[in-house]
Amino acid sequence: MARIQLLVVKDKKTIDMTNLVKSVRWSGRKGSSARTITVAMIDDDGYRHARSGIDVADGNQCVFLVDGKERFRGILMNQNQGDNKQLKFKAYDNGIYLANNKDTFVYKNKTADQVFSDVCSRFGIPTGEVAKCSYKIPEFTKSKTTGQDAVLDALSLDYKATGTRHFISSDKGKLSLLQRKDQVISFVVDGDANLYGYSYTKSIESIKTRVKMISKEGTTLAEKSNSSLEQKIGIFQEIQQPDESLTKAQVKDLVGSVLDTLDDPEETLTLNILGDPDVISGKAILVKIPHLDISRAYYVDSDDHTFEDNMHTMSLTLTTAAEIKKEG
Repeated sequence: MARIQLLVVKDKKTIDMTNLVKSVRWSGRKGSSARTITVAMIDDDGYRHARSGIDVADGNQCVFLVDGKERFRGILMNQNQGDNKQLKFKAYDNGIYLANNKDTFVYKNKTADQVFSDVCSRFGIPTGEVAKCSYKIPEFTKSKTTGQDAVLDALSLDYKATGTRHFISSDKGKLSLLQRKDQVISFVVDGDANLYGYSYTKSIESIKTRVKMISKEGTTLAEKSNSSLEQKIGIFQEIQQPDESLTKAQVKDLVGSVLDTLDDPEETLTLNILGDPDVISGKAILVKIPHLDISRAYYVDSDDHTFEDNMHTMSLTLTTAAEIKKEG
């Protein structure tokens, strides 16, 4: 049983409103810089409690804790009230300031982490840990777009050049840029113990058996193939043009890392399971489902945690963590 606490900050005062809470839904997904929380609460004066007095137009903030540990901090942005005397509000963490601010971004020979830091600085977003990116993007211009799109596009260019995945995360009011493969947590999904239900799909529709790196003139710089896989399914080739600043050794490393992420079937798992607040999008967990002969690491692409009636459950969408599997 999870012990939750909801603190609401309004008029510069922090008020514990846990006794008004009926349910909490806390969620996030890959590709979104902001996590959200949706709270349903009593909206009526009663014995030993008063109405919340929440008004999103006043810039109310909230902090959500599970078993004494802060899990969410953000600004209330939407509220709904009805004749059932219930109030429901939705709050976003400070990643929303990346998603809801637009500008024109122009960079030359900057890394993706430098783009991230500059965008956060423009919009007054405090930052925490910022993982370093090695690839310097020669020219990068994004006109009249959101800070989120600028950062995600820079990270996409870094991934194409290095094969390293990153994601954005918010903790205690600070936005961080983290390497995805470093986010493995000690949580095990056990099909015989804590799993309520699942759905599993496997597809080779996007699989590649070989990767070729070519120059701007069309000259082959490096290539690598998975010959054993080609004997089973035939040839499916990917062509990419690496940045001209990369050395021959770097291009050779890159072609291998790209193939490693493309030569596996695409697997997607959706799980309904007992909740654990450490399991959120961007993290990697170990999944064991004997019926499917599965025992491997998966990335959490989306998570939806529900706290209601003293129960904590979660629904997860997972995808293969190819880098973790192949690094052992």
